[in-house]
Amino acid sequence: MQISRRTFVGTGAAAIGALGVSAKAAEAQVIYHHSDWKFAEFDAMLKQHARVKQLFDVHAIADGGFLNAIKNSLNGLHFGYEIPADQIKIVVAAHGPSNMLNFDDSMWAKYRLGEFLKLNDPKTTKPATRNLYFPKGPATSTDPEDRASVFQDTSIENLQSRGVKFLSCHNSTQAVARELVEQFSLKQPAEEITQDLQSHTIPGVLIVPAMVAAITLLQSEGHYTYISS
Repeated sequence: MQISRRTFVGTGAAAIGALGVSAKAAEAQVIYHHSDWKFAEFDAMLKQHARVKQLFDVHAIADGGFLNAIKNSLNGLHFGYEIPADQIKIVVAAHGPSNMLNFDDSMWAKYRLGEFLKLNDPKTTKPATRNLYFPKGPATSTDPEDRASVFQDTSIENLQSRGVKFLSCHNSTQAVARELVEQFSLKQPAEEITQDLQSHTIPGVLIVPAMVAAITLLQSEGHYTYISS
């Protein structure tokens, strides 16, 4: 007896439903569709008007060097070229290893991200169980010449307070989830880990379906200047 794909899928979905599990929950979501993410927020970024619009394409963490580059760009544009802060829009397209910086401390501890990334916490000299690059420092000075001022703080939290937008790649998160399952022999399916990670992004992060596609649109439609970091 021949069974069509439609019949097979329908029968499978009915069986899953009988077990009290939705078909959507049981099937790994390989591709993010238009209705799955905050497209309106991304579209607003494309249409945003500003004198300077920069896009940092970031793959490797590399000791957080890209964060220093962003800080230097903000300071150079504002203090050196006297461009108003509200006329500077910077977007960070984080994918690959750097995408893990978009997740909060609970995820770093739960999924041993420091061990996975071979990133040690300088306070413990052991694999990091917290997002080392997120929290801002205790700086209160607003003197740009002061090394301890807010204008020299390269933390993600501080850069966000200065208007920098961080993007997270759904595809990259999925790829890492699969690697975590394999490396640490986890019992959870990769899709469940993906959903868990994406439910624990740091505040202000926007998840996009595919970063390579987002970068293309930010350049072609948003007119962001491309910087590889």
